[in-house]
Amino acid sequence: MDVKNKVALVTGGGTGIGRATSIALAKRGAIVAVNYSRSQVEAEETVQQILNAGGRAIAMQGDVSREEQMRFMVQLLVQAYGTVDLLVNNASITSHIPIEDLKSISGDMWDTLFDVNVKGMFYCARAVAPYMKENRQGAIVNLGSIAGLTGLGSSLPYAVSKAAVHGLTKSLARALAPYIRVNCIVPGAVATRWWAGKEEQMKQLAPRLLLRRIAEAEDIAQMICATLEQESMTGQIITVDSGQTL
Repeated sequence: MDVKNKVALVTGGGTGIGRATSIALAKRGAIVAVNYSRSQVEAEETVQQILNAGGRAIAMQGDVSREEQMRFMVQLLVQAYGTVDLLVNNASITSHIPIEDLKSISGDMWDTLFDVNVKGMFYCARAVAPYMKENRQGAIVNLGSIAGLTGLGSSLPYAVSKAAVHGLTKSLARALAPYIRVNCIVPGAVATRWWAGKEEQMKQLAPRLLLRRIAEAEDIAQMICATLEQESMTGQIITVDSGQTL
């Protein structure tokens, strides 16, 4: 699919991988809706950067864990641009708890992470699906994590939520075929604000990777764009981790 002039919604689009993806899509000629929940300043900065480069973008507030907000936001997007063609389910949260510390994991933590990381992606997909079906084409990319493959990560609930995202991707690919493609990009360590204060840890990790480098947000954004464009692929879990999990 040529993304030029297509309408793309990027959740959590104001920071990190979301920002890099919003900018990359705009460079390809897409009209980008930069969604945010709390990061309004960052989302508006991302939009301004796109506009300054001659692209088209708009910032749109909405909590992905609240389905009514997502439905309303998508309706506003369709009113503004006529449809929605692409969805990047990027918005995610985590809690930092040692993987072996089971006692610190509360029921509320499970609920909060699954509400955003899993149910939020489902809500967004369900909101955009009718418009994509009407167009008889559409593409969705979910953001997973190697935590969902290895069971390791910032916390046990986070790792499990990302494993659920991988499963959600396969189920949605079946449910939305043949007109809507659904794939999942699975990053390893990426140099984003989540690593702030852990620069020394990054330096120690990089030499142990096969490619001996920590991925940048732009690396993941390029793979997201390529996956949106690839018309013969759906239901795939694609790892981009500099060889971290080999």
